[in-house]
Amino acid sequence: MIEDLDFETYLYISKDKFQIFVLNKKKLKNLYSQELKIDHQFDFKDLNILLNFLDKNIYKIEKLIGNFIKNIILIVENEKNLKINMGIKKSYETSLKQKSFNSNLTEFKDLFKKNYQDQTIMHMCIINYIIDGKRYSSFDTKLINDYFCIEVSFIAIDNKLVFAFDNVLEKYQIKIKQYMCGNYINNFIGDTGDEISIIANKLRNGLNINEIAFAPKHRKNKGFFEKFFQLFS
Repeated sequence: MIEDLDFETYLYISKDKFQIFVLNKKKLKNLYSQELKIDHQFDFKDLNILLNFLDKNIYKIEKLIGNFIKNIILIVENEKNLKINMGIKKSYETSLKQKSFNSNLTEFKDLFKKNYQDQTIMHMCIINYIIDGKRYSSFDTKLINDYFCIEVSFIAIDNKLVFAFDNVLEKYQIKIKQYMCGNYINNFIGDTGDEISIIANKLRNGLNINEIAFAPKHRKNKGFFEKFFQLFS
C-alpha cells in the first residue's frame, strides 16, 4: 500500500487529450501515467468520453496504490479560462506596511469574487510592484514610500465547469482538491522536458515565487495567507 502522503493524483483535460498521473511527491516521478488523444475536439460539455477514460484508469490506479483515490488535482487547459489583471494604489503608514500589503491582497481576492461570482479562482499571481513610477518584480518593504501600486493577475474557471467536473469525480467518490490552469502550467515547462504533473507539483510548492497560496479556512491563529511561498524569505 502506498500512503496518501506519498503521492498526488493529477487529471489533465484539454480539447484534444486527457491524461491521468499518480505522482510520487518525494521522488518527483510518475508511478502511473495514461493518455487518451481525442479525435474530435472535446467541447467540455459532453462528459461521457471523460467518464469512459476514468472508468478505465481509476480502478487500475487504486489497485496499484492499494488504496482509494480520495482527492485529485484537476488541470484544465481551456482557451475560455478567464484571465484578469487588476491594480490598486493606496497610502501606507510605515509601521503597517506589511500588514497593509497583506490586507490589499485579501482585498484583491474579495473584489474579484464580488465582480466575477460565476468564476472560481485557480491562480492569483503578483505581476508587478510599482513604486515611484518604477516596476519591480520582487517585494521589498525598504523600497516602499507613502504610496505604491500592486498589479495582480487572476486565472479562473467558469463555475458551470466546476460543477460539472465535481459531479463527474463524485461518481468515483473523489473530491477535486485544487483546480489548476493548463495554459499557465505550460509556461513553466520550457526546456525541462518534465511532464505537466511534475511542473504542477513544483508550482504548488513555490516554483513561481509571486503566486499566492491561501491558508485553509479551518486553521486557527494564521493569517489569511498560508504563505507567499518565498516572497518574504
